[in-house]
Amino acid sequence: MSTPHWSIDMIKTISPVFGTVDTPCYVLDEAALIRNLGILREVKERADCKILLAQKAFSMFAVYPLISRYLDGTTASGLYEARLGHEHFGGEVHVFSPAYKPDEIAELSHIADHIVFNSLAQLYKYKDSCGTAGIGLRVNPECSTQEHGIYDPCAAGSRLGVTLAQFDPEALRFVEGLHFHTLCEQNSDALEVTLKAFEDRFGKYLHGLKWVNFGGGHHITREDYDRERLIRLVSEFKDRYGVEVYLEPGEAVALNAGYLVTEVMDIVHNGLDIAVMDASAACHMPDVLEMPYRPPLYLSGKEGEKPYTYRLSSRTCLAGDIIGDYCFDSPLKVGDRLCFEDMAIYSMVKNNTFNGMPLPDIGILHTDGSFGLVKRFGYEDFKGRLS
Repeated sequence: MSTPHWSIDMIKTISPVFGTVDTPCYVLDEAALIRNLGILREVKERADCKILLAQKAFSMFAVYPLISRYLDGTTASGLYEARLGHEHFGGEVHVFSPAYKPDEIAELSHIADHIVFNSLAQLYKYKDSCGTAGIGLRVNPECSTQEHGIYDPCAAGSRLGVTLAQFDPEALRFVEGLHFHTLCEQNSDALEVTLKAFEDRFGKYLHGLKWVNFGGGHHITREDYDRERLIRLVSEFKDRYGVEVYLEPGEAVALNAGYLVTEVMDIVHNGLDIAVMDASAACHMPDVLEMPYRPPLYLSGKEGEKPYTYRLSSRTCLAGDIIGDYCFDSPLKVGDRLCFEDMAIYSMVKNNTFNGMPLPDIGILHTDGSFGLVKRFGYEDFKGRLS
């Protein structure tokens, strides 16, 4: 009897379906998603605030009916995301964009509950065109609490939000709420620092407003996140100013709730062993190159922790399309399957078909252990983006 490839056998400890799905495939873990949603619902009930799904991180609308049982609505980065939330989620629809076109405002005025502007010029241009949507203004508290400049809206020269020096109190005649967003994958201690800076600069303008949106980047469902501090901060803020508070996490909704299953297609050697996968960092998990970061891989280790080390790469022509170096207990073989973790967020929303690479299937691992294929992509999806 032949010995089964260890990686196929091992990933079946997550679920037997991982050994049978066509690859590459994003698999949403329904049980993990529900766990996250339960945490978020508890936070919003105890803090008496509202929590929205930030679709820029996770837009798998097949599970919007499930998420809508726990959260209050969606937030969008523009018209298309706003339409998606309006059509498939329900609840409140909030939208922020650094700039809008007139036809976008015309459509948003019929589907959005809040339209947030990034500048006073945009606010004055469209303040009479928003229909029944509440108007908000994004401000910049000029308080950096993170090291990743590409994700820091408070970095020097940032275009995001009105600074105090540019702020005009007269604009509040047309505004019902203020919005700030400064965090990225951070704990509530960073929010506490940010809140102090926000209140130091704009606190005197908050009385009489209807709401304040604390933005996203709150890693609320992470194991070490201090939720008690978050609840205290929100509750005390509401008491001070008498406003509704919104949080709009994206990552926290689907954090650690998805996988990318991929297969070894070839193994080559050039100073080290290199596994060519049917998944791609550049196409299927772009943050690996953009952030950059090393995605977790089920039952693997860092170099030196296990005896067999491989560089995991892709079949695109991009020389730098490398996922990372990982080590294993046994040698890899062609046909082995590997399972990247935390692949629900910023994967499906950012993937692409560079080199004509096929997009991964999308499926759900249901709570009863069954697998449901949600979407399969093909040549027409590649061709339809071109002319």
